Amino acid sequence: MNLDQARFFMVEQQIRPWDVLDPKILDLLMDIPRHLFVEAGNEALAYSDIELPIGHNQTMMAPKIEGRLLQALDIDENDTVLEIGTGSGYMTALMANLGKSVTTVELHQDILDIAKARLEDYTNIEFACGDASQGWNDGKQYDAIVLTGSTQTVPQSYKEQLTLGGRLAVITGESPAMSAQVITRISDQEWETETLFETDLAPLTNANPESTFAF
Repeated sequence: MNLDQARFFMVEQQIRPWDVLDPKILDLLMDIPRHLFVEAGNEALAYSDIELPIGHNQTMMAPKIEGRLLQALDIDENDTVLEIGTGSGYMTALMANLGKSVTTVELHQDILDIAKARLEDYTNIEFACGDASQGWNDGKQYDAIVLTGSTQTVPQSYKEQLTLGGRLAVITGESPAMSAQVITRISDQEWETETLFETDLAPLTNANPESTFAF
């Protein structure tokens, strides 16, 4: 399989038809080889319109979902970014190319180690391992925050962690009817929500109430 051609088809046949029209995003998706961020043996599937496994019952989002969220976040070169759920490291790489810096948090140390190896050439990424399903209290505010797994409700802590004008990308609701949203902070106590599209995405580990009870 010609992977460069497959990447071109991904952009032209999946992502562009899904209303991802920002040239900056389209060029970036063409420039970064997605097949370098999938598990060994899945390279031929890297540009398909599917979610791919990365271990611990976690998956990579489909490419068109990644493209739409990136376009909506509108990250620029001065933006600081917080990513909850490093996963494969692919979204991390995309955002590190767009923004000033990325702090990325992953629950599973082995997944994080693999992503760190893939991203070793980047100098503007800070890695952390921990449970950020309800929040990530590092004392910082961010211009853009993305949750790479779904959550039934949007954690208020992440809304509070946005700078003024900061954007939070999140997929919220209950399967199979979820919505992708971008929430923008417009004042100290006000946020504006834009619904982008309907979808269904596996939950962020420990994000939903019923998974947090211990007996």
